[in-house]
Amino acid sequence: MQSPRPSTASRLDASPHATPGSDGATAINHYENFPVASLLCPAAQRAPIAAIYHFARTADDIADEGNASPAQRLAELADYRAQLALCADSTAPLDPRWAGVFNALGKALRQHALPLQLLHDLLDAFVQDVEKTRDRAGYANDAELRDYCRRSANPVGRLLLHLYGVHDAAALQQSDAICTALQLINFWQDPSVDIPRGRFYFTEEAQAAHDVQEADLLALRQTPAITRMVAQCVQDARATMLQGAPLVHAVPGRAGWELRLVVQGGLRILDKIEGMQYATLKKRPALKKHDYAVMLWRALWM
Repeated sequence: MQSPRPSTASRLDASPHATPGSDGATAINHYENFPVASLLCPAAQRAPIAAIYHFARTADDIADEGNASPAQRLAELADYRAQLALCADSTAPLDPRWAGVFNALGKALRQHALPLQLLHDLLDAFVQDVEKTRDRAGYANDAELRDYCRRSANPVGRLLLHLYGVHDAAALQQSDAICTALQLINFWQDPSVDIPRGRFYFTEEAQAAHDVQEADLLALRQTPAITRMVAQCVQDARATMLQGAPLVHAVPGRAGWELRLVVQGGLRILDKIEGMQYATLKKRPALKKHDYAVMLWRALWM
């Protein structure tokens, strides 16, 4: 269960991101927050998973990379969405800019009957990213922020469950909890990067509850009020992750073991934030070699 991209731009880790090459093979040419199409992933699912991530990663780049204006980004995302509508038809002509993306995705859509709306939800989130950054706008409350997570992160988990043949309502809710938690963890680890780039994820409601001054956030001053707010955000993200954690027992085989490591990776980042006294306006936490041993040990005992 991986998150396509965090804020959707920050990262939890530096694990390789697999994308389909022109010959249908996978190439490692991006970095994401969790392993994609890894050795733990069942072989039959590697190609469709890589196609989904290549789709999401490319949309991420449109929304976030380079020097395009917001208007240009939104226009290109609209073109990209139009290609999504066409790619399920193997005879439809595809834009050369993204033919590699949509040839692979179209094959996955036809072979696995992927729910198309989930892919549109991801694009909705990328559009929202561009608009929020353009307007230097934040989120009013937790409900609004989690609705963003519903579209930016949760679709990936549901798509993976679809590929694994897991469809029951409880599993879907647990998947949503894990993916939302991963998204939130990325927000709370990266304010030192996101705020200077015009991305604001600490909600107006949370700022008011902890008497946080906006000027301090903009200046990246780690005041006691901000520390208390980050601590509350970390506590909420941990609780959300733990709500979803039982899903590791419903996902079959090696994929279930990969999911255990994903959950433990998110929880370990929260440990690191706590260990640095929640001072994420000063720096982002980093996992060391021994942290991976801790994650593996905890994964074994889930």
